[in-house]
Amino acid sequence: MPCTVTVDANGAFLTLSDNMAGELRFHAIWLRDNALDPKTRAPGNGQRLITIGDIPADTSISNAAVEADGLTVTFAPEGKTVSFPIAWLEAHAYDRNQHHELGWTAEGIETWDATQSAPSYDWEAVTTSSLTKRDWLGDVARLGFAKLTNGPVEEGALLNVAEQFGFVRETNYGRFFEVRTEVNPTNLAYTGLGLQAHTDNPYRDPVPSLQILYCLENSAEGGDSIVVDGFRAAERLRDANPEGFALLAGYPARFEYKGSDGVCLQSRRPMIELSPDGQLIGIRFNNRSSAPFVDIPFDKMAAYYAAYRQLGEFIDDPAMGVAFKLEPGESFIVDNTRVMHARNGYSGEGSRWLQGCYADKDGLLSTLAVLSNLQDAAE
Repeated sequence: MPCTVTVDANGAFLTLSDNMAGELRFHAIWLRDNALDPKTRAPGNGQRLITIGDIPADTSISNAAVEADGLTVTFAPEGKTVSFPIAWLEAHAYDRNQHHELGWTAEGIETWDATQSAPSYDWEAVTTSSLTKRDWLGDVARLGFAKLTNGPVEEGALLNVAEQFGFVRETNYGRFFEVRTEVNPTNLAYTGLGLQAHTDNPYRDPVPSLQILYCLENSAEGGDSIVVDGFRAAERLRDANPEGFALLAGYPARFEYKGSDGVCLQSRRPMIELSPDGQLIGIRFNNRSSAPFVDIPFDKMAAYYAAYRQLGEFIDDPAMGVAFKLEPGESFIVDNTRVMHARNGYSGEGSRWLQGCYADKDGLLSTLAVLSNLQDAAE
């Protein structure tokens, strides 16, 4: 059946019908705001050239027709006619069931446990092949982590990892920081103690959304790196204790760091962060940096702590963690808004020297989108 269109009697919306997508309705104001003509959107970058105030409040559809090049719509009172590709309208349709279970994950996100193998890519292949780089970044976006192997064994090499997709985010720790045993350290990461799985810098707002750890030396016994999918842990809590999940998502925790002179970082954010429609978008979990919780009502505090404990038990569950030992020249990247990293304790003999830095996920996702579009065009 060919595509057909009907317009509401008042011109408030139209209905597009075909045998593939069924019936899709679009409001007049939405269509006008999203017009694709060069006076509404810049041809070069697609940015909108008008404000909502430039569109008449009484905008309606005076005429609509399906033609060879798509859907043609005329708006009153402007008398403006624009065309929309049918495929574009179907891809951006909002007339659909948008109910989601609380704690749902976005398309393209895959949660995992200890049965997941660590995706690993060769440094030279990533830096010389756009296809391999796309796959590497795609795994970080999908799983929240990935390894690189056979990289240069030299100080600052991790900065080259970040430059493959974006920029280093400088903090009070500098452009990058050392992870090695120190005497009287200012941070527990600089000791040989084991560390519980955690997200980094929960006391920042916003948190660095990516972390890179790069190995330069690792002859100490132990010290394996472990990654845990915080989204999977949150899903387990949601399924086992929906009320507890709602408490950790519904009330802010507090995080704080006062590790050196002139630094006092504080944030007030939930351990489980959801979008307004219930999408799981972030985890902040770090026992070392937790400040007193003062935003939970008295009659809910005991249940809040019970849910906090249960989430911690899921995170600590050996069935959740993927472990690997980094060798010199190897590195891994984690989505710090989702994937927690941990470390087994290691001995004082031998040496263990890693360098770490932060970057932001928007650069990674932008580079991934560009590479994916180029690959699609080539095919």
